[in-house]
Amino acid sequence: MFTQQQAPLAPPLSEGVGGRLYIIMIQIEDKILSLELFKQRFVCDLPRCMGSCCVEGESGAPLEKEETLILEEIYPKIKHLLSPEAIEVIEQNGTWEIDADDDYVTPIIHGRECVYTYFDADGVCKCTIEKAHSEGLIDFRKPISCHLYPIRTTRYNDFEALNYHDWPVCNPARELGTKLGVPLYKFLKEAIIRKYGKSFYREMEEVALELEKQKVL
Repeated sequence: MFTQQQAPLAPPLSEGVGGRLYIIMIQIEDKILSLELFKQRFVCDLPRCMGSCCVEGESGAPLEKEETLILEEIYPKIKHLLSPEAIEVIEQNGTWEIDADDDYVTPIIHGRECVYTYFDADGVCKCTIEKAHSEGLIDFRKPISCHLYPIRTTRYNDFEALNYHDWPVCNPARELGTKLGVPLYKFLKEAIIRKYGKSFYREMEEVALELEKQKVL
């Protein structure tokens, strides 16, 4: 479902009766979804962005508490795939850490790339955990925050917010998504179903159809 609430200037906005501006609120179960998840066009373009989202930023990838235990468990199984610099950081600081915002995150190397990355022959930064998963070494694909990106989630007392993280390093993804006409929520279908289930995603599809009918999209 989605509703309109009169509000001061703040994205995302829709013009209502009398020229007044409204924020469109989309709620599925106990989740509040940004309209940008439906409006934004997005398809990762690794040959152009070079995997910059795994390199840039002030801290590592956000982790759920249970994922910290998974990283501890899989580290011996993937250690041989990691760089010497990554192993040194992990041996000193652990397989995960807590950042300045008191969130669980993956460690990073010298303020740059995540310790669980590698660079392929073309210099593209990729996920070692996902590589190990594809080779059948582990069952864990990768942290859900990485799988869902550029959706960022925030848990509050009564609901969970799903927002779009607009980052310049993803400009190639927005350009390719626009060219191909792929909405963000469709590009992230597999990740959304992994996190929230098939019924949740089907409701997202129904919301998108309703938004199109009302010419919001």
